[in-house]
Amino acid sequence: MADKKPLQEIPEIDLSSYAVDPQVIKLVPAILAQKHLVLPLFKVGNTLTVAMADPKDIVAMDELRSAIKMDVSTVKAGMPDIQDAITEHYGIAGVVDAVIKDYRPPEGAMARVATAVDAPVMKLVDVIINQAVRERASDIHIEPEVGDVRVRYRVDGLLHEELKLPVHMLAPVVTRIKVLASMNIAESRIPQDGRFEIDQAGKKVDLRISSLPSSHGEKVVMRILDKSAMVYKLAEIGFSPENLEKFQKIIHKPHGIVLVTGPTGSGKTTTLYSALSEVNSKELNIITVEDPIEYELPGVTQSQVNVKAGLTFASALRSILRQDPNVILIGEIRDLETASIAIQSSLTGHLVFSTLHTNDAPGALTRLIDMGVEPFLISSSVEAVLAQRLVRTICKKCLEKIAVPDNLKKQFPDIKHLCRGKGCKACKETGYRGRIGIFELLLPDENIRKMVTDKASADEISRYAVEHGMKTLYDDGIEKVKAGVTTLDEVLRVTELDKV
Repeated sequence: MADKKPLQEIPEIDLSSYAVDPQVIKLVPAILAQKHLVLPLFKVGNTLTVAMADPKDIVAMDELRSAIKMDVSTVKAGMPDIQDAITEHYGIAGVVDAVIKDYRPPEGAMARVATAVDAPVMKLVDVIINQAVRERASDIHIEPEVGDVRVRYRVDGLLHEELKLPVHMLAPVVTRIKVLASMNIAESRIPQDGRFEIDQAGKKVDLRISSLPSSHGEKVVMRILDKSAMVYKLAEIGFSPENLEKFQKIIHKPHGIVLVTGPTGSGKTTTLYSALSEVNSKELNIITVEDPIEYELPGVTQSQVNVKAGLTFASALRSILRQDPNVILIGEIRDLETASIAIQSSLTGHLVFSTLHTNDAPGALTRLIDMGVEPFLISSSVEAVLAQRLVRTICKKCLEKIAVPDNLKKQFPDIKHLCRGKGCKACKETGYRGRIGIFELLLPDENIRKMVTDKASADEISRYAVEHGMKTLYDDGIEKVKAGVTTLDEVLRVTELDKV
């Protein structure tokens, strides 16, 4: 019996607070749930009640009744909520399998173009991206192998395999992504870059695409940037009270260079944005040049590097200096020209923030010398160097206290227990959820400035700084282990030290 209720009488529910019976989920095949965006809720007698974004979809209702051999009653729910619930209850692998079964490769001369707009392929790419955003992934890797295609997400800094696709799905998936990113779908022999934006549940998400030819086909990596994500306050990203006070004093100076160092993915941009938000005011003109612009900063003029058009960090920085700035953020110092302009800017009354790729804070000073910057210019302009890493934090939902192991009692004589995550659904059984920074803050005094001028090594500068109170990345990490924020294994992993 068809559901005869007028649309205005169909009730609407909030799926985010609705508990669905797992046994009822099994009544509707995943392929139908995904195809028509239908979520089974409960069964009374021979009638199944389902949530739909469009209860007027008669075709979907007829197909559903035919498949399950039951009467169907409907309630209305938001489309994003239904999509999330379908993935949650059926699992992404089940949803993807359903989509793939519905795929029929197009034929003819325009097959490649037709593939890109084929409904199952479009849905498959949407599912992969949306699930990655829901899992807080920073990157999606689509990797062809000998017998299949591996899809991995980078979550909290580590890659994990999410699903596998059959080999015949590689070409249509890559083609669809290339179309979205305005890349050349006819060219698969050379690397390409592109980008596109999606709107997921009201959030603007920017995706930066990179394709790379490999022996088994094109590999695609998608970097996910949530442009609507909030900018953290400095006090929220992991600074110890001591380092926070010191860093806040430095970033309120009227001029000089503040460098943040660390490998790719260590949270440097987040720290710089937090610092800019801290100093931002109506009295200051703040301008950035970035590659890419990761977050929108209200009240800040942000410019994007465009190498093809001739807009490099160095050329953009020269133009910025004609815009009467007080504070400048340079996404990265990559060459001598950019470094020289940045230093001259700091010496002429500007506060300059930037990043370098070095392993520790003292290494940034010697790295600038290696680039060709005169040591006396470095010693007179650099006000602070902050090295950082991101460590995974223990999942709060499965955190448990454990006794300090015997081999660590000498290292932790003042505490009775450590913490770890047992593993649960919320953290995908990893024991970790979220990340926080560990920091090494170097504030050059007169002796360090003299050591830089004399071209002392990074090791010599580091030894002196530690002797005079600088906490290393490892030291800061151990403080977070003692506080129950992370684990010793995690600190050792990101600081690349041998296990105790």
